[in-house]
Amino acid sequence: MRKAKPKARIILPDPKFNDVMVTKFANNIMLKGKKQTAFQIFYDAIDIIEEKMQGENGIEVWKTALANVTPSLEVKSRRIGGATFQIPTELRPARKQSVGMKNLINFARKRHEKSMAAKLAAEIMAAYKEEGAAFKRKEDTHRMAEANKAFSHFRF
Repeated sequence: MRKAKPKARIILPDPKFNDVMVTKFANNIMLKGKKQTAFQIFYDAIDIIEEKMQGENGIEVWKTALANVTPSLEVKSRRIGGATFQIPTELRPARKQSVGMKNLINFARKRHEKSMAAKLAAEIMAAYKEEGAAFKRKEDTHRMAEANKAFSHFRF
């Protein structure tokens, strides 16, 4: 590489749960720089989860749901000769986490509840139970990687 690697930004923990992962999740929810609104959406979603699932800790449910929708493999297109092959590759930990969060948030946005907090809470609870669109996306990704396992020798 010609240029130096960019320095990793320090992400501060969130004010309520003192967790860096919550801040990363809120950063992914955030639109147009409105971080306070993103935090409020997340905290409201956690409250809704605790209300609907009595006896469950909202943060633990969210962490389990995030683990359930986090893929460990993905396929990348690579042109070899005249053909394009879908080559399964393992994800590095930071990208795993990022892809899982983005899938959870994007599929929550597509739901049909009243508020974003309600949409997010519903998607988190579905992911916790290993169902819902975000979990299905992970399963599809893994299935595609499994189907193209024969091309894994093309990896660099």
